[in-house]
Amino acid sequence: MTPVRVLTYNVRSLRDDPAAVARVVRALDPDVLCLQEVPRFWDWRVKRRRLARDCGMDIAAGRRACGLAILTAPRVRRVGREFHLLSPVPGLHRRALAIAVLETAGTRLVAACTHLDLMTAPRRRHATEVLAHLDRARRRHDAPVVLTGDINEEPGGPTWTLFTDRFQDAYAVAPEGEELTFSSRNPRRRIDAVFADTTIEVVTCGVPAHPAEDYPQATDHRPVQATLNLPDPPKT
Repeated sequence: MTPVRVLTYNVRSLRDDPAAVARVVRALDPDVLCLQEVPRFWDWRVKRRRLARDCGMDIAAGRRACGLAILTAPRVRRVGREFHLLSPVPGLHRRALAIAVLETAGTRLVAACTHLDLMTAPRRRHATEVLAHLDRARRRHDAPVVLTGDINEEPGGPTWTLFTDRFQDAYAVAPEGEELTFSSRNPRRRIDAVFADTTIEVVTCGVPAHPAEDYPQATDHRPVQATLNLPDPPKT
């Protein structure tokens, strides 16, 4: 099996302290970094590239729309990418799904990132669309899927349950570190998550204890990191 570290992080458009965000990422040293609320307005390309550079990573997937990006360490190779706008809901922010097809140590992974709505009905509807896109990506690329993001719902809710009916909730399977992700200054809710296909072994998952001193300065969410073992590719 091939180990991989996946980090999901809502960075609130870098409105707080971008240097603290970069310090957090560098301290955790993920192979794959899935970001929500990356800058998407004034000088958005420059801000994203600067963040990737400061984190020592490359941009693997994401577009301006909906504030999603997937970054990878130099040791990870991107072999494909997708971006899907989810169905519009009048009066609400547009939502999306970013996908990066990655290869590490000869093993492939479909890494996906989303940020769902605060409203229950649109959130559940979009979750159904996300699952459909991921089913197609899994078949198309013949690789296991890891879904990450800001779900804006806690475990046991209808959208969270849709995901756990199909994926492992990595924290529930192998908790390590802290559980609650929002807010970074006064954490009371677990609304950020890593979900993994059942073929993937979840080794650990949670909010890392270090560098917690930077969390309140960096953004209003805390990061969630999962250490996973990817299944070996089929022999030919």
